[in-house]
Amino acid sequence: MPHLIIDYERAMGRIKPMHAINNAPMHWANYKLFHYLTEAGIPTSRLHDTGGAFGGGIYVDIDNLFPRPEADPTDPASYDFLFNDALLCALCEAGAKPFYRLGCTIENYVTTIGPRRVFPPKDPHKWAVICEHIIRHYNEGWANGHHLGIEYWEIWNEPDNEPDPLVNPMWRGSKEAYYTLYEVTANHLKSCFPHLKIGGYASCGFYDILNTQAEKQANVSTRTGYFIEFFEGFLDHITSDAHRAPLDFFSWHSYSEPDENVKYAAYAREMLDKYGFTDTESILNEWNPGIHRRGTLADASHIGAMFVAMQNASVDLLCYYDGQLESSYGGLWNPLTYQPFKAYHTFRAFNVLYRLGWQYAIEGTAPDGQIAPGVYALAAGDEADESCAVVVYNTGAEVTLTAPDGAWSVAVIDETHDLEIVATVHGGETVWVPGEGVVLLTSG
Repeated sequence: MPHLIIDYERAMGRIKPMHAINNAPMHWANYKLFHYLTEAGIPTSRLHDTGGAFGGGIYVDIDNLFPRPEADPTDPASYDFLFNDALLCALCEAGAKPFYRLGCTIENYVTTIGPRRVFPPKDPHKWAVICEHIIRHYNEGWANGHHLGIEYWEIWNEPDNEPDPLVNPMWRGSKEAYYTLYEVTANHLKSCFPHLKIGGYASCGFYDILNTQAEKQANVSTRTGYFIEFFEGFLDHITSDAHRAPLDFFSWHSYSEPDENVKYAAYAREMLDKYGFTDTESILNEWNPGIHRRGTLADASHIGAMFVAMQNASVDLLCYYDGQLESSYGGLWNPLTYQPFKAYHTFRAFNVLYRLGWQYAIEGTAPDGQIAPGVYALAAGDEADESCAVVVYNTGAEVTLTAPDGAWSVAVIDETHDLEIVATVHGGETVWVPGEGVVLLTSG
């Protein structure tokens, strides 16, 4: 029986914001479900594919906010911020700070209908000026705007999605065309806003470094080799004397399990450091351990396993995909009843540790946080050493653990409980963790 022994002398740094998401549970322009974001302490909402195809025609995408390409980007009358303002203000009010993708929504239907917005901008400098004024609107009050303090601004999404531009649903251009767009835009935005974080490019990921059959539907093909080629070319480009550009964060995607994602994170960090980007944040801002588990208890525990594994990996932020209601990847809320799935409560449990602030070591855990095969544990406490919490995500059959020293309230996520307190235990007593379930121990 594994023992939960917390080493309070081994503080391992801050609990990282592993429980951020993409988007939010909005139904068109109705944000009444955003209280769920507040209750789970969702720290960040990355805005990509927001509102469905073409950004719902009203959200986030450059073509929605700047609908007339021939217009003057310095004229407030050239922009339509109405619906997007309501969304971003609602997110900030709920406590989920926007992580803003500058670009367009993926067009997965390009091979049957034809692309519309995924072409490279004809004038990269004008496009950069448009992005500048969107930022000024949301952070500096320009054009009857706001002061939201949005920090992260991401230049495009998955331009590496396919090596053949004719079938690429995100970028109908060469990789060199994207490198140029990034170079021009990043340098312009950084000159305007040196205090903000400018980066990209939301890479499709690094599956090819393992040469496995991990994701047969989309990720095992010659595409995966192109992802790596694109990444190395990007780093070569922006570090060359002729094309140097800033990179405050590098974002990437993965739809694999935690053990593989830990390796991808190490690869991303190694490559960034190799090219001199030692201070550049590595951000995994699209991930999902399996849409086939949607709505199940198993989904909750596998999502939690990612939180723990990546807390201990070389990554700075996670954004689960997706937090929308109608998205096929939306695993947090039932799109028919608008009630939370079990997975949502996993975010609530992690937030207890995030609010406490500091990670403590648990004796006997593997580097990825496993205290036993398939059982992931993480401990946290506050600076005053007055409160502590331990969360256990069990991705396999039921297990029993020995409680740490002290008195603990035990909350459970299982088939009949949604993080309700079910017992109190003391050090040395048995803690039962349901199969594919979650247990949260709190003291103080």
